[in-house]
Parts: sequence; C-alpha cells; structure tokens
Amino acid sequence: MSKPIETCVVGVGLAGMTFHVPFILALPQLFTLHSVVERNPKVQGGKVQQRFGVSPKVYPSIEEALLEPSIELVIVATPNDTHYGFAKAALEAGKHVLVDKPVAESAARAQELGDLAKSKSLVLYAFQNRRWDSDYLSLKGLVSLPESHPENLGHIFEFESHFDRYRPGLKGTWKDKTLPAAGALYDLGTHLIDQAYALFGRPDAVTASILNLRGVGEEEVDDTFTVQLSYERDSSRQYPLNVILRSAPLSVKTQQLRYVVRGTRGTYTKHGLDTQEDHLKMISSPKAILCEEFGEEPEYLNGKIEKILADNETITKTTVPTLHAGGYVELFQNLGAAIRAGAELAVKWEEATAVLRIIELAIESSKTKATVRIPAL
Repeated sequence: MSKPIETCVVGVGLAGMTFHVPFILALPQLFTLHSVVERNPKVQGGKVQQRFGVSPKVYPSIEEALLEPSIELVIVATPNDTHYGFAKAALEAGKHVLVDKPVAESAARAQELGDLAKSKSLVLYAFQNRRWDSDYLSLKGLVSLPESHPENLGHIFEFESHFDRYRPGLKGTWKDKTLPAAGALYDLGTHLIDQAYALFGRPDAVTASILNLRGVGEEEVDDTFTVQLSYERDSSRQYPLNVILRSAPLSVKTQQLRYVVRGTRGTYTKHGLDTQEDHLKMISSPKAILCEEFGEEPEYLNGKIEKILADNETITKTTVPTLHAGGYVELFQNLGAAIRAGAELAVKWEEATAVLRIIELAIESSKTKATVRIPAL
C-alpha cells in the first residue's frame, strides 16, 4: 500500500472547510492532512481543530507552507482572484495542485498553469465537483440511454440547466466585490458550462446576457446570467441543439428548477439541488461521507418524464428516481490515484481551460449584444 499523500489545504473558509478538509480526513488511506494555511487561528490547529478535533500544522501564509518539503499536494480553496497565483507558486515549488473553480481569471492563465504542470510532470486538477452531483450523474445516464429504452427521450434538441435562488441582498463577502473572476458567471456559471461541455462537447456559438439584476452592490459584479450555447446539426447530431444555462437571484420557488431536457420523443424535468453541500455543512465527523446514505436525494425531488407514444398523440407521465447518490468523494479518489498511480484525470485541465474561454466569449457576447462563434479550443 502506498504512503498517503501529505496535503496542505490553503484557505479554511466555506470551500476549504466544507469541500476539501472533510474529504482529506475521510480518506486516510489516500491522504494525510499535513497542514492548512490560516492567517489568524484562534486556537492551536485553527478551524480544523475546532470543528473536527484534529490539529494539522497551521501556516500563516502559502509562502511558508511551500517551504515544507514533505508536502506533496496543495489544495487551493481561496478567493477566485488568488487561484492562479497560488496554483503557480505551488507548481513552481514542485507540488501537485487541486484548485477550486474557476481555476484562473482567464483561459490564457489557465493554459499557462497547464503547461507549467506538464513541464514538471505534476498533477494539476480542476475542482469541478458538480460532475459528481446526484442529479447530474442521473441525467448523464438518462441522455445516454439507447433508443430502445422506455425512458429514451429521442434526439435531444434543447437542454436547460439552472442554478436559481432567492437572495435579494448581498452576503458581504469577497464575492460581492469587483475583483478578477468575480460574479455569478464565474461562480455558478463555471459549473453549468462545465457540465454542458462534459455532456455535449464544444459548442459552435454562444449568445449571452450577463447583468447585475438586483441593482445592489457594485454594478460591475453580475448576479444574473443567461448563456445559450448553440450546437449545429452535423454527422453525429440529427437536430441542432440549444443549451440554455441560467442563474437568477430573485427566483421565488419552493423547489427551484434544475433541468429541462427536451427530445423528439419526450421531456425530462427536474427540480431541487444535490444534497451533498447541505450534508457536508452538518456532518459531525468526516466518516459520515463514507456512509451509504450520504448524498442521497429525497424521493420528492425525483424527476419527471413525459413521453409521446407511437400514435403521436398520447402522452405518458413517469416519475424517474435519482438513481445515483452524489459522489464528490470519487473526485478525491481519482486525484489520489492520479498522483500515486498515474491514473487518467476525470476532469481534464484542457476542459477547465475551455470553460474559461467560453466564459470570456459569453462576456463578449453580452457586451456586444451579438452571437459569438466559438473556435476550436
């Protein structure tokens, strides 16, 4: 059995304490939480000691942490505008890196990081955890069903994906500030674009509307977006495909819309959101991540399929269970296998770079109020 990977988590805010530290602690056969970077810990061991009862070494800065030769993996879980700088410093120090999304403030900088990692034979991994959402995993299975399957939707011509909520005011964090890679598109849109890219590949064009709908806070920080990705008819696609990605902060619903998938023989509709984030905020021990019920979705959030029968008149309605529990732990298992055994990355760095390029072109589209072609990425 290989030695666990000595890991340093940079940042102990929501991202670090919810999405990273618990998984490192839950997988001791793969990782050891060597240290964290926390500027002003209140107790020895800092926030990790206060919540989980373990005391990693605490560094006040990433610069000091990177001087420690035993650290093999650095997890960057800090504000968006620091991702590039911290990831670059860690790579230059010879460390493998897992970096939160967006991985940089531009596609060019993401490409630079990718080239640096390759030159040093280091693993550079984009934290696109929502590829392991329960609803996305089930959706991925649904859209790949063979034509003979009773739940097959036919040829998909429209895919709609939402991260909506009701939040009329600001949260008072760095996310409300005019900083590089700030705003809803870089925050939530990164996930939606990544999921669409993983499902359907590179789109041909983008048309976008990005704005500060609420009119609160700094005007330059967007809180709302609609991004339409267009896929033209080709040899592999009988019908053109429109992918519509949306986020709105003033959506009043008890269960927010998540997906609508329209095909030539049926429509799939899904409400609600993956439960893993809520579970991670409540767990008393990281061991809970490995319990069978972790990440399971309640039945009331099951999706619905409406299908047209062979007579082209009769429509049937079926409830579709969410068959997959959420599996963020699989991202960390893949990361560990990539570092120790050279396993293929489930999230390719080139994909994370492509997502940023699509965001840049969406911003151009919104500013010019025009559709923008997407070149080979």
